[in-house]
Amino acid sequence: MDRKTGLRRRQVLQLMGTTSAVLAVGSIAAPPVFAAPIANRFGDESLTVEIDSAMRTRLLVHGRALTGFSDSETLLPAEGVKLSPFLLTEQGQGPSKVAGLSGTTYSATGVSADGIEKTVEFTFDPARPGIAAIVATYRNNGKNPVALRGWRNAAHSIARGERGVWTFAGSSHGDRRDWIQPAPAGFEQRNYMGMNASDYGGGTPVVDIWRPDAGLAVGHLELAPKLIALPVTSTAKETSIALESDQPFELAPGAEVATLTTYVAAHTGDCFAPLTAYRELMAARGLTDAFVPSSAYEAIWCAWGYERNFNTEQVLGTLPKVKELGIGWAVLDDGWQTAEGDWYLDPVKFPRGDADMIAFVDQIKAAGLRPRLWLAPLAVDPGTDLLRDHTDMLLLDENGAVNDVTWWNAFTLCPAYQPTIDQCTALVRKIIGEWGFEGLKLDGQHLNGVPPCYNPAHNHAYPEEACEQLPAFWEAVHEAATSINPDAILEFCPCGTSFAFHSLPYMNQVPASDPLSSWQIRTKGKTTKALMGPSAPFSGDHVELSDGGTDFASAVGIGGVVSTKFTWPRDVANPSEPLPPGGFVLTPEKERHWRKWIGLYQEHDLARGTYRGELYDIGFDRPEAHAIEQNGRNYFAFYADDYAGPVELRGLAAGRHRVTDIASGKVLGTLDAGNPRLAVSFKEHLILQAERIGA
Repeated sequence: MDRKTGLRRRQVLQLMGTTSAVLAVGSIAAPPVFAAPIANRFGDESLTVEIDSAMRTRLLVHGRALTGFSDSETLLPAEGVKLSPFLLTEQGQGPSKVAGLSGTTYSATGVSADGIEKTVEFTFDPARPGIAAIVATYRNNGKNPVALRGWRNAAHSIARGERGVWTFAGSSHGDRRDWIQPAPAGFEQRNYMGMNASDYGGGTPVVDIWRPDAGLAVGHLELAPKLIALPVTSTAKETSIALESDQPFELAPGAEVATLTTYVAAHTGDCFAPLTAYRELMAARGLTDAFVPSSAYEAIWCAWGYERNFNTEQVLGTLPKVKELGIGWAVLDDGWQTAEGDWYLDPVKFPRGDADMIAFVDQIKAAGLRPRLWLAPLAVDPGTDLLRDHTDMLLLDENGAVNDVTWWNAFTLCPAYQPTIDQCTALVRKIIGEWGFEGLKLDGQHLNGVPPCYNPAHNHAYPEEACEQLPAFWEAVHEAATSINPDAILEFCPCGTSFAFHSLPYMNQVPASDPLSSWQIRTKGKTTKALMGPSAPFSGDHVELSDGGTDFASAVGIGGVVSTKFTWPRDVANPSEPLPPGGFVLTPEKERHWRKWIGLYQEHDLARGTYRGELYDIGFDRPEAHAIEQNGRNYFAFYADDYAGPVELRGLAAGRHRVTDIASGKVLGTLDAGNPRLAVSFKEHLILQAERIGA
């Protein structure tokens, strides 16, 4: 640091800087050793950190306390171990120590009676108000080792208020729960970034909690996935948040340990702003968005309506209708292969092998469509040639057991083992370069994360290397595809789980990923537009997965790419699972609905627009609202079961605006940006276009 200030014990109770003496307040009592006055205050106009003489902190937003004082950065002692409180002894400041932040790093150092020295560094960048990067370092200056079960950073609580608290969590779960949900009293979610089931794990290492007036996000800023937790818990009075490592270790005499670089963001509104800020900061640190070709915004048809036992005649026979509806992509889904891992062409469907697949792809192109192929990398089925010849590629646990991919009754290959990378990239080069596909649908809940690998054949530096190098595997896949076709689409579909942020730079399209409701389509869309950019080509996934199987409005209204898996002229005769009422066949009635909404999607082109997620709070604004700017116009999408009352059209430029219901084409009236409220009534959805018509 450029400047440090040391303190003697008798000076600790004196304030540092220019702040006046104020006793610590908040829900967490001060350690009984001594009173803990505020010792320093630093930050920016949006977020301020106050630290007391016991090295506890609280956060202020625009000068108002958001949290009480807490042991926000601390070691977690092993069972039976007690650690003494810390006494602040030294403070300093100097240029930023965090890549991507160019401001000032403030430090505070303290000691405990156990002989442990604690230094916490807080970095603020004037160009990124409301954000702090935090690193805590602990050194054992004592004579005895200290057993620990982990460490914790950015542990804070906010009062719940009358309207409660909502939360976003980027963790993956087998029940495919909502990513955005209320956090009522009794709510508890650990949000572990490792494996939460055999093939559900990883995700985006950020959580957020917010009230109508303020919120707080926490995550880590490391450039690789890390096995940490981001717990969110609620009582009747407050909701708590933190970043935790629960990997036990011993801090030997003279040894030192540093935490991960921790991201803290204070904000107003919902999770869109802090997730956007996280994406922008990670880009500044080196994780930039993938190139997005224009074809990523073309509507999608997937052959999955015909399931695994499709025949090529069914698929090819549907293509004229697909093209007629204005769809650009035709996706061949699961079932073209003999088994995951071998990836041989099914000899019944493609009896001449490669020649038949090349001819099949040529027919898709001849129909005026772009071909895309389904693939489940890292999965290998029992009984395959690959498993017989290359057991060395398997990811193994500490007991030598395989890791299951449950959906396909398969095992997991290690992504950090070069032969695995070589096998997969060779396959991708064949799919794109020889067969002629223009994109890949990378599918499976195992895409986001893998467990630590203990396979002795891999010579990992440490078992977690497999987890941390998963993004590098996807980078190799991306390079293999785009080196042949720079406009190749890599669609990332981790089957209902949250997207692994560190892998997103190597993907240029993501779907709603097997949504369980239209609500999930819209909330996944909002978070994706934050994590990948406001014009990211997020797909609403097959419309057949939406509420009622027909809700195009949820995808269109949030700027999503429309997608469908209809069959035509008839459904499969013997489906593996019961079809929904009416099946997937494109009846004349359905065709009219599909044609209308695909036409609206193409006419207004909202997927390429700028999603304005900061304008509405997904948790507290009612009716639920979303906004997009496109082609000089403003669009607003509202959702509710049944609504009658005013809506507010936020973000309009000054002047008069004509408001039109895009579904009906009816002009609802004009309004002034100074008073942008309009009385409406609707069921399920209403999408409005506001066009400026004068000053």
